[in-house]
Amino acid sequence: MAADPVDWEVARKVAQRVAGREPFTAARFRDGLEDDFDRYTAQAEDLVAECTGLRSLSGNARGRVTDRNGWIDANLASFRRLLSPITTKIGEKMDDGAGPNLGGKIAGAELGMMLGWMSTRVLGQYDLLVIEDENPDEQDIVYYVAPNVLALERRYAFPKQEFRLWLALHEVTHRAQFTGVPWMREHFLGLVNSTMESVDPDPKRFFAALQRMIEARKRGEDPMAQGGMMALFASEEQLSVINEVAGLMSLLEGHGDVTMDRAGRGLVPSAERFSRVLRRRRQNSSGFTKVFQRLAGLEAKIKQYAEGENFISVVEDRGGAALLDRAWAEPANVPSIAEIREPELWIARVGADITAA
Repeated sequence: MAADPVDWEVARKVAQRVAGREPFTAARFRDGLEDDFDRYTAQAEDLVAECTGLRSLSGNARGRVTDRNGWIDANLASFRRLLSPITTKIGEKMDDGAGPNLGGKIAGAELGMMLGWMSTRVLGQYDLLVIEDENPDEQDIVYYVAPNVLALERRYAFPKQEFRLWLALHEVTHRAQFTGVPWMREHFLGLVNSTMESVDPDPKRFFAALQRMIEARKRGEDPMAQGGMMALFASEEQLSVINEVAGLMSLLEGHGDVTMDRAGRGLVPSAERFSRVLRRRRQNSSGFTKVFQRLAGLEAKIKQYAEGENFISVVEDRGGAALLDRAWAEPANVPSIAEIREPELWIARVGADITAA
């Protein structure tokens, strides 16, 4: 039997260790949290539908309050699904004898470090990696990470009910995007699978990546600006897909941020303050955190929020909601990362005939 390219047990142990001891574990801190997120997840679904016209085709949204370890386990399960197309390909090139699977342990440790660190930061997440023949109770879930939510509420004295509705609006918007736009989930997973299936575990790729990094540095470019180590070690084919994914995710993240503020207008008076605090939280990392974000490609993801919001602002200024809606019409209309950064390119391509009312 071929070795698994990731030692999942190592990944889990490392992630839990990096996550550290969770704050606010006592029951008194979490009293009412599950009821709040059940209520606000359902309310957010109606508000998002009213604001965007997007309503899930997969039934009602379900919220789940979890701790860091629960979030880690959910994401490890998602990564196993995500990496399944390349498990055999990579496994066949790894040790298949009596010796330890060192490559799998290293990969597991790296994945565990990333998930462990992220588990201390993430507030909510919509898990879209649904596998139809698995347990439906563990799929299509909006997660809220209790200790991180509580810590932020306590640190900044956020009004709890406002903040929880505001978080629900963002995550439910993502669910509406993936389950309310008929082609979105299949298109996104197709891009991801395309990247996975083109993986070549040949060690020569490592040296080619180092050469590209050196050449980029000589040109004064940042070789990890587009996606961290993943982009650095990607083939030309993979880079093309990564750029497609970056454009799509910038659109979705920007749309999520814009929608959470619009849909909560009048119900979340503190929304502007919440946005300001979280924006600073994303940007003001330093030291090891800054280095880690760059290596993992998370710094590129942080830029997606601002670039996506700017794209939506420019598009709506030019053609209103009717022009932005063209982005949801078909996969070909999804903006590339270049179009996200220069919205006029996208407008010229898909909507030059529309002008704002």
